[in-house]
Amino acid sequence: MGDSGGVWGVPDARLPAAYAATGRRAVRVTLVAAAGFYPFRYGFDRPVAATYALFTVVALGGLSRIPGTGRQRAAFMARLLPVCWALVAVGTCLSVRTWSAVLGMLVVGFTLAFSAVGGPRPAGAAPGLHLLYILPSFPPYDPGSLGDRLLGTTTGVALFVAAEALLFPEPAPLSYRERAARAALVAERCAERLAAAPGALAGPDLRAAQGASQALRSLSVPEAERPAGPGVRERALTHTGLALRTLLGRLAQLPSGRGDGTAADVTAVLRAVAGLAAATAACLRAGTSPAPRQEELIAARARLSAVSEGPPAVDAGAGADAGVRLPPAVLRCHAAVLEVADAALATGAAADLAVRGRHPSVRLPPGRFWYATIRAPMLWWHRALGHAGRRSVFFQNAVRMALALTAVRFVAGVDTLPHGFWAMLATLTLTRTTLGETWSTIRLALAGTLAGALVSAGVLILVGADTAVYAVLLPVWMLCAFTVGPVRGVGWAQGLFTVLVALVFAQLAQPTWRLAEVRMLDVLVGSAIGAVFGVLAWPRGAHDELRRAAAELLRRAAEIVVATSASVAGGATPAAPRGVPGHRSLQRAVVLAESAYAQVQSEPAPLGGRGRGAEPRAVDWQATLIAGHHTLWGSARLLEPPLTALSPAAAESARLLGERVAGRMLLVSAALDPGGDTPATTGPLIDPDLAGSTAEPPGAPRRYYATVAWLNSLMTDLTRIAHGTAPHTPNENAPTQQAEPAAGRRAPGTATPP
Repeated sequence: MGDSGGVWGVPDARLPAAYAATGRRAVRVTLVAAAGFYPFRYGFDRPVAATYALFTVVALGGLSRIPGTGRQRAAFMARLLPVCWALVAVGTCLSVRTWSAVLGMLVVGFTLAFSAVGGPRPAGAAPGLHLLYILPSFPPYDPGSLGDRLLGTTTGVALFVAAEALLFPEPAPLSYRERAARAALVAERCAERLAAAPGALAGPDLRAAQGASQALRSLSVPEAERPAGPGVRERALTHTGLALRTLLGRLAQLPSGRGDGTAADVTAVLRAVAGLAAATAACLRAGTSPAPRQEELIAARARLSAVSEGPPAVDAGAGADAGVRLPPAVLRCHAAVLEVADAALATGAAADLAVRGRHPSVRLPPGRFWYATIRAPMLWWHRALGHAGRRSVFFQNAVRMALALTAVRFVAGVDTLPHGFWAMLATLTLTRTTLGETWSTIRLALAGTLAGALVSAGVLILVGADTAVYAVLLPVWMLCAFTVGPVRGVGWAQGLFTVLVALVFAQLAQPTWRLAEVRMLDVLVGSAIGAVFGVLAWPRGAHDELRRAAAELLRRAAEIVVATSASVAGGATPAAPRGVPGHRSLQRAVVLAESAYAQVQSEPAPLGGRGRGAEPRAVDWQATLIAGHHTLWGSARLLEPPLTALSPAAAESARLLGERVAGRMLLVSAALDPGGDTPATTGPLIDPDLAGSTAEPPGAPRRYYATVAWLNSLMTDLTRIAHGTAPHTPNENAPTQQAEPAAGRRAPGTATPP
C-alpha cells in the first residue's frame, strides 16, 4: 500500500516531517486532555466532567481535521463552542428514549455531515462534532448530569483553544488574497509589455503568467486558504482568482495586427488594463479602491469598442483615421483586446467586492456578481439548496453517514449493545465513500482492534484495580497513539486507540478484562453496519458522479452555446434574465461538478480497474470545469445590449460555428457519461481547428469576431478534455503536472481514525 521503504503511502523521505507534524498535534492533545481529565477525576471527584473534558479534546484534536495554522484553528473552535453546548444538551435530552435518540441521530448526523458544503473547516470539524453528540446518547441516561457534561465540554474546548493558539506556533502560509495580488502584478507587467511593444509576449513573461495562474489553482493552495465558503467575500475571492487566470491567459494569447489607425486605442486599453491590475493588487493588499482605474478602463474600452463596430475594410492597408473600414486582422485583435479588458474589469470588481463585502466602491458588471447584495443566511441557503439532491457528493456523504449512525444507535438501543458508543465511533471513523476502500479499511481496523484488545486484556489482568498505574500510562499512551496512528495507518490507529479507551474507562469504573472483548464486539458491529451502508448508498463514491456531473455540465453548456450564437446572429437580446435560458442550470451543474472533482481527488481508483465506472486517465477534469465557466462568462459578455444584427453571411457563420461547438460538447458529454457507450479515450473526438471549418464572411462586425474568439476558447477546452493534454501555448487553462494527492482518502465530513 505504501511506497517502497515507506509506511502506508508515506515515503521514507517524508516520515520525519510526518512524525514531527503528528507529534506536535499529539503533544497538544495529550497536555490538554490531561489538564482537563485529572483535576476533575482526582481533584474534584467529578468523573462525568472528567470524561467530557477528555473526549471533547479527543473530538476536536483527534477526530477533527480542521485545516489552517494553530491560531486559525483556535479562532474557528472558539466559534464552535455554542454548537458543542447544543450538541451535548440535545444528545442528553434525547437519549432517555430509544426512538427519540434514533431520530435525533438521523437529523443531527445528516446536518453535521452536510455542513461540509460550507467549506474545508466545517467539513474538518464535522467528525468531532458528531462525537460530541454521540457521547451523551448512551448510558448513563442521566439528564441531571447535564451541568457536569457542559462544564467538562467547556473546559476541554477552552483549554484546547489556548493550546492551539499558544503551543508550537506555525508560520502562516501565503494567503489567497496575497496570491491574487501577486498574480495581478504579473498581469500588470504583461499588459505594460504588450502596450509598449506590439506583438506576442516573450518567454519569461509567458512563464511568469503561467506560474502566477498555477499559484491560484486549488491544488496549489493550502486547504485552509482556499476561499470555499458561501459568503460574499469568499465567493468574490474565488471569482477574483478565476478572473485573474482568465486575464493572464488572454494576455498570453493576444494576437498582433493592431493597424496603424487604431494602435493608439489598443495601447490605451492595454495601459488601462495595466493600471487596473496594479490597483487590484493594491486593493487586495491595502484595501484601496480600484474605482478610478476601473472608470479609466471602462472609458478606454468604450472608445475601442466604438472604433471596432464598423464592417471590414476593402483596402487592407486603410486605417480608421482615414474614414475607411478596418481589416479583419485588426478586428480580431480588437476582439481579443476587448476580452482582456473584460477580464480586467471583472478582476477589479471581484477584488473590491472581496475586500469590502456587500458595500463595493466600484461599478459591478451586471449578472456576474449575483451574490453581491444578498445577506449571509440566504447565501448559505443557496449553497445548501444547490447540493440538496442525490447527485451532490456532499448530499450522498451526509445520507450515508446519517443512515449508518442511525442504524447503529437503533441496534444499540434495541439490543442493549454494551458500550454502543464504541460501535458508533467505529462507524464514524471507518466508513468510506467507496466499497473497496471501506472493505480495506475495515479489514485493517479489525486486525488492529484485535491486537489492541489483546494488549488491553493483558494490561487489565496484570494491573487489576490499581488506578494509579492507569493514570500514569494514559498520557504516555495517548502521546504515542496520536503520533504514530495517523502516520502508520488505520490498523495501528485502531489498535492504539483500543488500548487508550481501556486506560480511560479503567479509571472511571471497576476494570475488567472483558472491556477489551466488548470493544472488539462494538468495532465489529459498527464496521459491519458501515460496510452495509457503503454497499447500499453510492458504493462507487465520486468517480461515477464526477463523470455524470461533467457530462451534464457539457450538455447544459451546449444548450447555452447554441442559444447565445443564435442571439448574436439575430441581434436580439434574450428575454430570460442573465443571458439565455438554462443559465441557472449550468451554474448548478458547475457547482455539482466542482464538488465531485474535489472529492474524487481524495478517493482511490475504483474497484475493477478500468471498468465501466473507471475514470479515464486521459480526461482532464479541470478543463471540463473551466469550459463551464467560460461558457457562462462568454455568453453574458456577448449578450450585453445593444446587440447589432449581423449580415446574413455572418449570422449564418456564427450560427453554424455555435452548432458545431455545441455538437462537439455533446459528443464529449456522451463519452464521459457513465451510462453511455462511447469510450472517452478512443481517437480524437473533436477537430481543434474551428477557424478553418467555415469561410470568413465579408462585412462582419467586431461582435462576430468576439463570438468566434469565445467559441475557439471553448474548442481548446474540449480538446484538453478529450485528450488530457494541454496545447503548447502557456495559458491559464494549462493542466497542472503534479500528481494528485494520495493521502486523505476520506469524504468531506468523515473522520480519520484517532
